[in-house]
Amino acid sequence: MSKFKKFSKVILLAFTAIFIFVLAGCGKQSSDKTVKVGINPSDEEIWKVVKKNVKSEGIDLQIKTFSDYNQPNTALNQGEVDINAYQHTDFLNSWNKAHHTDLVSIGKTVIQPMALYSKKITKLSELKNGDKIAIPNDASNEARALQLLEYNGILKLDDSKTLPSTKDIKENKLNLKFTTVDAAQTARVMDDVTASIVNGNVANDAKLDPKKAVVTEKINKNSIPWINIIVAQKKDKNNKTYKKVVKAFQTKDVEKAIKKVYGGNEIPAWNAKL
Repeated sequence: MSKFKKFSKVILLAFTAIFIFVLAGCGKQSSDKTVKVGINPSDEEIWKVVKKNVKSEGIDLQIKTFSDYNQPNTALNQGEVDINAYQHTDFLNSWNKAHHTDLVSIGKTVIQPMALYSKKITKLSELKNGDKIAIPNDASNEARALQLLEYNGILKLDDSKTLPSTKDIKENKLNLKFTTVDAAQTARVMDDVTASIVNGNVANDAKLDPKKAVVTEKINKNSIPWINIIVAQKKDKNNKTYKKVVKAFQTKDVEKAIKKVYGGNEIPAWNAKL
């Protein structure tokens, strides 16, 4: 074999090796699994930590934010996102019932204690006859807000109702007037009411100090329905890739991010003893 032929053969083998290497690299890149998650804007910094955690698992986590409490489940049900993380168990149950969907929980995230905030009073005993109270307008959070007042002796509810509304108030000695608004708006209407009952993430967005809340939910076994969750379509309940995302959320570095972003407005739920 001539030197030229030998040289040509070496060059050909080299180019073949490079071509195979490039193809292998492309194959690895295309094998990355893309997962779209729908969240509240306030949780974005936390989910960036999760995104970093799952990258080593070959998962490209794409974060999509939604501005209200209705959009993420609609997006999930329509396949615009693969999973979402913004709601507690009771909200999901109410949503499924109202919209005839079968979205399911695949893992715990946090508990966001609900609290009553006010610019006009500093303790419940300062409430006066006819004062206005703002509460969330979705069924589960409305019930939760009213139960917070009941637990603190402000009113009495119909015990037969699982999700009591303002129509189920049996005793209201102060004749309090309730204004129902989207949960995301409860902090914004504080100037127009005596007090407002606000979810933890909403309170955080509004820069409300949990230490200055008039009254806050106690975290105990009664908090189980209010544990926030990662949600998927029923067909994806056991999806291994989505389970890896759950595992990547339930980590120490995410716990640190939660504390940094929310302080006392959110508590990690996956290791909470209730």
